[in-house]
Amino acid sequence: MITAAQVKELREKTGAGMMDCKKVLTETNGDEEKAIELLRERGIMKAAKKSDRIAAEGLVETYISEDGKVGAIVEVNAETDFVAKNADFQAFVKDVVKQIAINNPASVEELLSQKYITNNALTVQEVLTNNIATIGENMSIRRFKRIETTGKVASYIHGDGKIGVLVDMENADETLAKDICMHIAAAKPEYLSEKEVPEERVEKEKEILKAQVINEGRPEAVAEKIVAGRLGKFYSEICLLDQEFVKDPSKKVGELIKSKNATINSFIRYEKGEGIEKKEENFAEEVAKQLK
Repeated sequence: MITAAQVKELREKTGAGMMDCKKVLTETNGDEEKAIELLRERGIMKAAKKSDRIAAEGLVETYISEDGKVGAIVEVNAETDFVAKNADFQAFVKDVVKQIAINNPASVEELLSQKYITNNALTVQEVLTNNIATIGENMSIRRFKRIETTGKVASYIHGDGKIGVLVDMENADETLAKDICMHIAAAKPEYLSEKEVPEERVEKEKEILKAQVINEGRPEAVAEKIVAGRLGKFYSEICLLDQEFVKDPSKKVGELIKSKNATINSFIRYEKGEGIEKKEENFAEEVAKQLK
């Protein structure tokens, strides 16, 4: 039996109508993932999904070595935006990302066990614990990545630490590197090129596109050709080199890079809180809990 809570959750995630959500959940025996696929196939799913909204607070920060050969990016989370504006918290995040670039830890656990870059008497974990006690809010180092290259690393921070980007490029001047960083921040590419997209992701998209074509009343005989055409749009949404350049949509990023005789080796884009769902509390209920 499909519950009202299941229908409500699917509706919040997809923006589809209550009856449509109930129908696909019934057809998929309550499997939310399959239900979302059905909504996509039928063209019902809305572009804006509440579940995609950023929930967690904190900062994304980057660091690049003086010679531009090493770069690092980190996301450190806190409970409120107020803490993200705290000078001590900001200083801690800057120290941590520099430590990642210099010491090259393999994991968050290894990073936490290292001696703190500006105070060797303490570990990173001990400094983090002290900050939690002093500032009065829970904090955690969620994730990080480090790039070491024969080219040069460029970085960009947007919205006071909301989004951070690292790009590893060859033969790119400062202006081009900055433009590519800002494009990545705005356009949210997931992969550099089509060849990096996992085959299972492509096959799943083909299945969904084919179902959409058939549901539109097109004959199955021509569905494959239509799907092949629409797959290009799929790549242009998720692959950096296939995206229209935000400052000049008449060019694709790949065309721009080629015209400058430059190369993009890799990129990293972090958005504060992406993929984290923040628990929503009912204020009246929370007060009642405190009184009890």
